[in-house]
Amino acid sequence: MNTPALSLQSNDFELFGLPQQFAQNATALDAAWKRLQAQVHPDKFSAEPATSQRLAMQWSVRLNEAYQRLKKPISRAAYLCELAGAPIQAHHNTAMPTDFLMQQMQWREALADAGQDADALQTLFEAAQAWQKKALALCAQQLDNAHDALAAAGTVRQLLFVDKFLHEVENQLDF
Repeated sequence: MNTPALSLQSNDFELFGLPQQFAQNATALDAAWKRLQAQVHPDKFSAEPATSQRLAMQWSVRLNEAYQRLKKPISRAAYLCELAGAPIQAHHNTAMPTDFLMQQMQWREALADAGQDADALQTLFEAAQAWQKKALALCAQQLDNAHDALAAAGTVRQLLFVDKFLHEVENQLDF
C-alpha cells in the first residue's frame, strides 16, 4: 500500500507536512489533504486484500479527522494547546474571567430581548463575531508568538462559549 511515510500516530501537522503553529495556509492544507487522500482513498484498494483495504480505511479516516481539526481555527488552537501539554478540558474547567462572564450575560439578555427581531439579532451576531475575531487574533499571538499554551487554552475555552452562542443566534435568525 502506498501510504505516507508517517505513522497513523503522527500529529496532524506532521501528517500534512505543515508547521506546528496556529497560522496556517488554507490552500496548502487543502492541497496536502487532497494529495494524501488520493494516495490512500479506500476505492483505490478495492481489489486488494482485506488488510490493505482496512489500512486504507484507517488512513482515510485519520486524514479526514486531522483535516477537519486543522481547518477550523478553534479546533486547531485547542489541538495546539493539547500538543503543548495544556488541554482545554472545557467540560471540567469552566473558570472564566469576570469581564468575559459579564459579556456573556449581556449577550444572553440581548438575545432574549431580541426575540425574532432580525435587525437586533444581526447586530448581536456581528458583535459576537467581532469579539471572536479579536479572540482568535489573541490566540494566534499566544500560540505562535508568546508560545503560551496555558493562556491560549483559556482563550480557546472562551472561544468555545462564543462559538456556541453564535450558533444559537444563527438558529434564532433562521426562525
